[in-house]
Amino acid sequence: MSACPCGLSEPYEKCCGRYNSGAAAAPTAEALMRSRYSAFVKGNVPYLLRTWHPRTRPERLDLDPGMKWTGLDILAATDGSAFHSTGTVTFRASFRGGSLHERSRFERVEGAWVYVDGEFLDY
Repeated sequence: MSACPCGLSEPYEKCCGRYNSGAAAAPTAEALMRSRYSAFVKGNVPYLLRTWHPRTRPERLDLDPGMKWTGLDILAATDGSAFHSTGTVTFRASFRGGSLHERSRFERVEGAWVYVDGEFLDY
């Protein structure tokens, strides 16, 4: 088994795969961010929409089938644990031809972490 796309050494099934399948809920904002990155890599649109805040969720999400994600670096995380209701994760997601640098905001909705929105950052 290969390492999870999110960059952690565990196999996908034991790492983000359990969240992506709905078998478990991400326990922290960072875990949700990693699982959402893995969902982008795997093309799991239902998971991405399900873990998007109802207030900011788009009606549909069309992923570019030519997009090849190549790595994730978590640069910072603020709050977002079991003891918080909000959190932020700053990350760099690399893809063939470039990278995306974002500070994402997360909130808990009915006990589950969801992605609210993100702010693109300059390098």
